[in-house]
Amino acid sequence: MTIAKTTRDLRTTGSPWIRRFHTAVRPQDAPVLVVLPHAGGNASFYFPISRDLAPHAEVLTVQYPGRQDRFGEPSPETVTGLVDEVERALRPWLGRPLVLFGHSMGAVLAFELTRRLERAGTAPRGLVLSGRRSPLLPEEGNTHIEGDDALLARLGELSGTDPQLLADPDFRELILPSLRSDYKAIETYRYEPGPLLSTPVSVLCGQSDPRASLAGSMDWRQLTGAAFTFRSFPGGHFYLAEQHDAVVRALTEDLSAFAGT
Repeated sequence: MTIAKTTRDLRTTGSPWIRRFHTAVRPQDAPVLVVLPHAGGNASFYFPISRDLAPHAEVLTVQYPGRQDRFGEPSPETVTGLVDEVERALRPWLGRPLVLFGHSMGAVLAFELTRRLERAGTAPRGLVLSGRRSPLLPEEGNTHIEGDDALLARLGELSGTDPQLLADPDFRELILPSLRSDYKAIETYRYEPGPLLSTPVSVLCGQSDPRASLAGSMDWRQLTGAAFTFRSFPGGHFYLAEQHDAVVRALTEDLSAFAGT
């Protein structure tokens, strides 16, 4: 298959919330993989995943406000507010075979978005949840109301950001507003009991993730009545960068499995 990357593709989705980094010649019924980033994360972090999955799916990556080309825009401070905006942005694709993939905070957004789409009769084909324990185990902490240094230290503990960048005053000034909004959203989120999902679920996690234990990640299976798959990988919270090739293989397998459901 032929893959092409163009700058224009970043702007042709019709929404500032959606990035499409790559186009490819693929079957018309190919799935649409929607990537929802982690707290403090941006769409570009998932560029390598988009590149390597482009032959298999149309990959759309969510860009939350307050980062990269959206610096200065306020970001919703609740999970519900974020899901509202992402759902609105995805409406042009709701007739396509969607697969949602969320990492860390993005896993919670993907889960809540799946619940909403199921209620609307537009359920996705599959849901991939990464780097996040089940919402049956609520988030602990109030980092979002602590000082800047504490907030950045929390980010540094997860080893997803260059420590030199975190020490740079200009970088800190740029990322702190959106980072605080994201942490407020996820730390104030509480799961509200409801029907089990009818969507197949795949869970991925790092074996030494300090924020998502293997047992806590496995607990997602209690929230779906459909097929459930679990995989763990060497690495911590950002294992998906450390184990990129293995993660791409897992996602390719998931896309194929979901297409057969």
